[in-house]
Amino acid sequence: MNTRRDVQVIAGIVFGAMVLAAAVTGSASPTKVAATGWSGTQDMEAQGYERILRQRRNGTFSKAGWNHYGPGYFELDAETGVLSSHGGMGLFWYAAEEYGDFVLELDFMTEVDSANSGVFVRVPGVPASDAYIYHSWEIQIYDIGEGIHQTGAVYDAEAPSARASLEPGEWNHFKITFVGNHITVEVNGEPVVDWDAEPRGKVEDFAARGYVGLQNHDRDTRTFFRNIFIKRLD
Repeated sequence: MNTRRDVQVIAGIVFGAMVLAAAVTGSASPTKVAATGWSGTQDMEAQGYERILRQRRNGTFSKAGWNHYGPGYFELDAETGVLSSHGGMGLFWYAAEEYGDFVLELDFMTEVDSANSGVFVRVPGVPASDAYIYHSWEIQIYDIGEGIHQTGAVYDAEAPSARASLEPGEWNHFKITFVGNHITVEVNGEPVVDWDAEPRGKVEDFAARGYVGLQNHDRDTRTFFRNIFIKRLD
């Protein structure tokens, strides 16, 4: 192994073997790979949350209400409700509603520790160029990053207080709260960011309300998402 690329390729092969093993035991879905990952999103709707990756009456899932901007795409497994990112850099955003003060909770999983993705909040208006990255906040997913560029960071602005993400192949959980200009982030139940947001790093300014979205960033790695819930606080 002489390069990070060699490591990434082998890690991808291992992850693929894990998925194949799951298929042999009865499921080809990556959701079965991470039995020890996060599993704490039960009864969210009873707590006032809305499931924004919608589930039909027959139990299957739909991307209704979502749009995509930029290269790449997100694939949805309609049976399990798992989204997987492909190519990039693009944004899969929930176009049905804008949010001001809210709590956003979701699960995410990477297949290798070099996978790069993120969750965008308060995207101001319909994305028509990459300019949204300078006017909204991204909660980073990047396990090999450091400081303001590692998992749990408010990207390029505020570093997390700890590394709280699990290994590739295991489900993690984000809880992102945005009230006024105050952002808190929890990773797997551990508080890692508690910050009064101000223009910093690449962000020139940010709006009082906007869309939420998921980033597809990498050409050759995938990041998975499921159980996406949001609760209005305004």
